[in-house]
Amino acid sequence: MFSASDDPGPSFSDLLRRTRPADALPEGAHSLVITHGTTVLGVRFADGVVMAGDRRATSGNWISHKHMEKVFPADRFSGVAIAGAAGPAIEMVKLFQLQLEHYEKVEGTVLSLEGKANQLGQMVRSNLPAAMQGMAVVPLFAGYDVRRGEGRLFEYDVTGGRYEEQNHVASGSGSLHAGTVVKLGFHEGLTRDETIDLVVNALYRAAEEDSATGGPDLVRGIFPVVATITADGYQRVDDAELRTKVEAIISQEATS
Repeated sequence: MFSASDDPGPSFSDLLRRTRPADALPEGAHSLVITHGTTVLGVRFADGVVMAGDRRATSGNWISHKHMEKVFPADRFSGVAIAGAAGPAIEMVKLFQLQLEHYEKVEGTVLSLEGKANQLGQMVRSNLPAAMQGMAVVPLFAGYDVRRGEGRLFEYDVTGGRYEEQNHVASGSGSLHAGTVVKLGFHEGLTRDETIDLVVNALYRAAEEDSATGGPDLVRGIFPVVATITADGYQRVDDAELRTKVEAIISQEATS
């Protein structure tokens, strides 16, 4: 028992340090190091949507992975981009892919894009207890709605709240910088190439300002994951095309 003036507070580490110093972790140490992934974004264009994400994963102030995948196909006409705790996020994506495949086999038809977005929201909601312990998963969901004939974008909060965005959305630690670049460069009727240029530039600028966002690496051949989702389905953009676009950005930087 502690008096009001001697209360160690809500931190279990501080309580252990006060009552059993021999068993306590050093000041500032953490018993659980969680790998996090950032930054991801989605942009709507004339024929569908583009999803993109950088390749860096961090554990605290450490770079734990330099080529992490953050954008995945959910099924033929939709995709998921993950930000937050990497382990639970990747597990959630795999389970989501399995559920969509199972629904199609059982029902004999594909779940609507709205239904897919709702299903992912329920999965995010079920992760709330883990999110309260620091393992939050905040995905982006996008797809081509074959019934409407257009691309659609959805974002979530940690409680599973689902919100549809009209034109563009970003998530992760670099979302402020990436989202600003996209907001300034977006206009109705963007072509595929223009949209890819926009998201590559947005991630490049975010990497300049946010240490958790990884920039392109021309030496190692590490480029963002970029995918288009149109009436032709989910298609990942080749690294060769991305290299050309990154080199153009660097060339412009050198001459400006």
